[in-house]
Amino acid sequence: MKKVLFIGDIVGRPGRTFLAERLSSIRRKHGIDIVVANAENAAGGAGLNGRIAAELASIGVDAITLGDHAWDQKSFPSEIVSHDYVCRPANMAAACPGQTSLVVEKGGFRLGVFTVMGRTFMNPNQCPFLAADRLVDELKAETDAVLVEIHAEATSEKIALGWYLDGRVAAVIGTHTHVPTADAAVLPKGTAYLTDAGMTGPYRSVLGREVKPVLERFLDGMPRRFEVASGDVRISAALIEIDENRGLAEKVELLTVRKD
Repeated sequence: MKKVLFIGDIVGRPGRTFLAERLSSIRRKHGIDIVVANAENAAGGAGLNGRIAAELASIGVDAITLGDHAWDQKSFPSEIVSHDYVCRPANMAAACPGQTSLVVEKGGFRLGVFTVMGRTFMNPNQCPFLAADRLVDELKAETDAVLVEIHAEATSEKIALGWYLDGRVAAVIGTHTHVPTADAAVLPKGTAYLTDAGMTGPYRSVLGREVKPVLERFLDGMPRRFEVASGDVRISAALIEIDENRGLAEKVELLTVRKD
């Protein structure tokens, strides 16, 4: 049995700092083989850069995924090609830089990883279902199991992809809303599913941002700067147990780590 930890959206310095403090102990405590993390909000709460990607790799993150904020840091489109442990969403335009999937090998176990973005209430992209079909077929020959992230707004779109890929991949894990859900389950054909892994960052906030300016924006509609909050920092992640012989899941649970 192999254990994979999928870490929900890392938000700013508070999320990075707490993850750096605790990841080694989490790996030891739970016997984690591979760590995958969404880091599209890791740089100041919006985007990623090369320095922070390297920082996350140095603390034990084996694979980094992205989402709709992939290019918010203007340096990153040129930097992403230098980081072979980072992949951008596979259903972005083909002209976008960066890898569309990763293969992480640890102890003879090869895990394929890729992200697709949803289209409901989000910017138009290629069909996530057809993109997933293509990537699963491509990775099948070179991996023992595949983990799929769906970065999407609509719970229905995430759930639909879970059922669509049931029995074909080890896990389908949702991200983007920053709110962890309580529906972790292994689907009938062996795919671990969770609608949203939540965020690794400050929960005394509105999705990781200071409460006051967000409330004021809702009240009057005027633009404001949304600074990353700092209170009640947590790690939120999906812990998945995979039978490497079948390439399917035996168990999945939401893992929450608090400071206190």
